[in-house]
Amino acid sequence: MADNASLKAIRGPYLTFVDDPFLTGDTTALHYEPDGLILIENGVIAAAGDFQANRGQLRGHEVDHYADALILPGFIDTHVHYPQTQMIGAYGKQLIDWLNQYTFVTEQQFADAGHAASVADFFLGECLRAGTTTAAVYCTVHPQSVDAFFEAAGRRRLRMIAGKVLMDRNAPAALTDTAQSGYDDSEALIRRWHGRGRLSYAITPRFAPSCSPQQLEAAAALWKRYPEAYMQTHIAENKHELAWVKSLYPGQRNYLDVYAHYGLTGPRAIFGHAIHLEEAEWRHLAESGSAVSHCPTSNSFLGSGLFDFSRAKDPAQPLRLGLATDVGAGTSLSMLQTMGAAYKIGQLGHYSLSPAKAFYLATRGAAQALYLEDRIGSIAPGMEADLLVLDLKSTPLIAFRMEHCQNIEEALFVQMTMGDDRATKAVYVAGELAYST
Repeated sequence: MADNASLKAIRGPYLTFVDDPFLTGDTTALHYEPDGLILIENGVIAAAGDFQANRGQLRGHEVDHYADALILPGFIDTHVHYPQTQMIGAYGKQLIDWLNQYTFVTEQQFADAGHAASVADFFLGECLRAGTTTAAVYCTVHPQSVDAFFEAAGRRRLRMIAGKVLMDRNAPAALTDTAQSGYDDSEALIRRWHGRGRLSYAITPRFAPSCSPQQLEAAAALWKRYPEAYMQTHIAENKHELAWVKSLYPGQRNYLDVYAHYGLTGPRAIFGHAIHLEEAEWRHLAESGSAVSHCPTSNSFLGSGLFDFSRAKDPAQPLRLGLATDVGAGTSLSMLQTMGAAYKIGQLGHYSLSPAKAFYLATRGAAQALYLEDRIGSIAPGMEADLLVLDLKSTPLIAFRMEHCQNIEEALFVQMTMGDDRATKAVYVAGELAYST
């Protein structure tokens, strides 16, 4: 039995998903409570449902009431580079030029542990401002950049995934490790951080061009030794990148086959971008249980290409898919703005991304991509109480537009096409208020 100090209740309209709208349809998958009650005990949701039906369960719970708002599961960002926060919105041509001109220059600063700590603290504050409570995060090649991130996340009790980037070639000398040092540093970080509080480690080869065969082999050996860890990397973001990979790994059938050859696909593998894939690659991702992170603001900002929603969520062979901000090639840490960008990307590719599907990809769908759907991403008993309270009238124009919304689906669409971090009214992390306006 929880003591009174650990009892909390949140009342107000709430929305969650009980299934995948790509497979069952929006109406079946979406659950909306116009006047809901969420009971929280020791950071976990104990009950959730209609207020009148559940008010009898209040036993000294402290009640926070949000009458004119919408309560959601905290947003989940499945692919983001925290060191790039300071270079967001940097003018660039295409991926490789942009990496050399901005990213690699910026990341060298994270050899300084103090700088890493400062940026990590700022980044996580901005995540909360945007309503994001979980993310899969790339640090830099420096182990201290990982320590700084996990220390900052641990203080906030956030559920976060992160790892040291592995790069032993095709990068500045100051940003390269070796296959052996990358293995050793990553293993030490896994032992120090993985499973500590709500933190998880991700083995993080940046992408095939920056990793020698020996390094990919070492990364796979490390993952085999610590299979409960994650593995995150990039794939098929840019057509020039595809040609580069082919020249570096001529013996492999395609880009994904490079990773598969070394044992780097499977459950808890997260592949960022995945724009230019062959049918065989789509099949392998789905069959292996690997996940894809769709980064719409980044893909449009760098002109990388259009994501294929129809193939990714083909009912005959759907894969695990989540939304992501990427940053700095992305242009915002706001998942609302990311959803709006995903809708536009879909339209350009002749796919209409409904608001229910977009919100799903930022909550329960993203949790499924990270194999965390039993812990986060939904409002239901037993789930960790990471919650976002959305102000549905965050600007005068949005407030005016909301007066003419006929249903919750239309209201969601307005929020994802017009909203941003100003819509974040409150954020709860493990049941405790972590941000409010």
